Amino acid sequence: MNINIVEEVNKRRTFAIISHPDAGKTTITEALLLFSGAIREKGTVKAKGKKSNKFAKSDWMEIEKQRGISVTSSVLQVHYDNHQINIVDTPGHEDFSEDTYRTLMAVDAAVMVVDSGKGIEPQTKRLFEVVSHRGIPVFTFMNKLDRDGREPLELVAELEEVLGINAHIMNWPMGMGKSLIGLYDLYNQRLELRNPQDDEDDLYLPLNDQGDVDGDYDFKESSVYQQAMEDAMLLSEAGNPFDLEQIQQGKLTPVFFGSALTGFGVQTFFDAYVDLAPHPSAIETEDGQEVEPYSEDFSGFIFKIQANMNPAHRDRIAFIRIVSGVFEPGINVTLERTNKKLRMAHTTQFLADAREEVQLAVAGDIIGLYDTGNFQIGDTIYNGKKVKFKPLPQFTPELFMRVTPKNVMKQKSFHKGMEQLVQEGAIQLYKTYHTEEYIIGAVGQLQFEVFQHRLLHEYNAEIVMTPIGHKVARWIDPADLDPNMSSSRNLLVKDRFDQPLFLFDNQFAENWFKDKYPEIELKSLL
Repeated sequence: MNINIVEEVNKRRTFAIISHPDAGKTTITEALLLFSGAIREKGTVKAKGKKSNKFAKSDWMEIEKQRGISVTSSVLQVHYDNHQINIVDTPGHEDFSEDTYRTLMAVDAAVMVVDSGKGIEPQTKRLFEVVSHRGIPVFTFMNKLDRDGREPLELVAELEEVLGINAHIMNWPMGMGKSLIGLYDLYNQRLELRNPQDDEDDLYLPLNDQGDVDGDYDFKESSVYQQAMEDAMLLSEAGNPFDLEQIQQGKLTPVFFGSALTGFGVQTFFDAYVDLAPHPSAIETEDGQEVEPYSEDFSGFIFKIQANMNPAHRDRIAFIRIVSGVFEPGINVTLERTNKKLRMAHTTQFLADAREEVQLAVAGDIIGLYDTGNFQIGDTIYNGKKVKFKPLPQFTPELFMRVTPKNVMKQKSFHKGMEQLVQEGAIQLYKTYHTEEYIIGAVGQLQFEVFQHRLLHEYNAEIVMTPIGHKVARWIDPADLDPNMSSSRNLLVKDRFDQPLFLFDNQFAENWFKDKYPEIELKSLL
């Protein structure tokens, strides 16, 4: 297939949406899909027992629909304004931070959704730190303008102070909640009205040279409008100036206000994002080299594995971020970790759990590979010159459970479910060193609940989980291991790659071990 690879890559925009739970992350994803024409009606994120029977398109997993939360990353691909947009809706719950952290390695920008009634919350701050470390652009959407919230100036000041990033105001609210008139759009030099007086043509009103609108409009006499004009003039003079280079380096965040639930201000935000966000750029390899997106050689890395997106087929999908080259059906690649040659004949692109066969993909695109067990999270695939991308982050678990099947007659389903769900990376599997009992580790309690729910409903395997509490997990070099080092305070286990580690009861037990064996080096995952 003859294509202009530079032109195609430059059309790509790939971003993750990050926020604290309940800030409206999934709702804004729905609004973006609606404005792109990908869906005709928004779903709603509502917990079990509410009257709505529509669910957010990006929340496709059954437990997400029951609880009204996002617990796995969803990949959504849409066409908008002659661009290919790849949206990754990440888990909002902090127990699933590891999935979110890995996803942030696969995007070129982040959209940060902030609840205008609450401001910067802890999970937002943690996720921003990851984004900031990567130096990728952050576009901020102050959400829930349809409700009464905190003062806009206070919100922007907090954003700059808590996150340590400069902000450039793109639009400014004229009121809030019931008093909301609209948005004073500094970037586009117009007003965006919440309730146009005449018809759709009055949704956007151009500003004149004095920063006002021409014509007789009732809202012009209101104190809300007058205050917004004063604030906007002040921001124009005293605020951080617009600087595209600073935005694309992640040093300046454009700030937008709006309501994802009503869709107000979302299209303005999306239009600006497409204009200002970077296209895919070079990605560094493990040896410090850079792979350019326009390179003819195909390369990419696996950042997520998801089992049972289609329960009827019990399939397994490996998500790949394309770094360079052109994907076409049937392309031959090498799996770097094993040096195994693979033919990529069955690949898919997504609208959450809906999918279609990929015919063409380039750098920046995220596609799914039907996987029979070849791939692991962090794998590099390539053709042409050998490359290996940097490893993806992996968290050291803090909570642990012993796991046994409730029905010994369903051992096969139990073992299959354990193997496949562990490969997704949300739960880590260990076996006791001698008896090979199963122990699973996680960062948060919710991960165990989701794991138990999915084993039952996707594999028909009911399990018994026995808490063994908080532990300090530390790996040890196999060459240094003496099984007699194990005691009641430091349980010796092995991970799914058969690497030995100790589960210490607490920090005191770890320090006691270090004092007794000073020559032994203990390691955590990060």
